[in-house]
Parts: sequence; C-alpha cells; structure tokens
Amino acid sequence: MGADAPPSRPSAPRRVLRRLAVALSGEGGAATAEYAVATMAAVGFAGLLVIILRGDEVRGILTDLVRNALTVG
Repeated sequence: MGADAPPSRPSAPRRVLRRLAVALSGEGGAATAEYAVATMAAVGFAGLLVIILRGDEVRGILTDLVRNALTVG
C-alpha cells in the first residue's frame, strides 16, 4: 500500500456491529430510567401518606398539634 492509497474501510457487517456496540455501550437512557424509578417511588410514598392522613386518629393528632402551636401563653 502506497502513501496515495485510501485508508481501508471495514466491511459492512463490521461497521454495523461496531455501530451497534457503540450504541449499546452508552448510558444514554440511564438517567431517564433513574428519574422514572424515583418518580414512581415518590408517587407511592405520596399515596401512602394520603391513606395515613385520612385516618381519624391522625387527623386528631394533627389538629391538636396545630391548636397547641397557635395557642398563646
């Protein structure tokens, strides 16, 4: 091969495999998946809080807490 020869190109299947390997090795969707998991956990926790706070006992405790906090002297 002389200095004027063009660089050799890999065969078509090799180029496809190389592109596939590069595409699969990245972490492009990892952040999106992490946000989705964190969002689902937050929604689950919020739902649990709604269920707990709808109880009469918890409502009474919170009402007493607010009354005591607003009572002067």
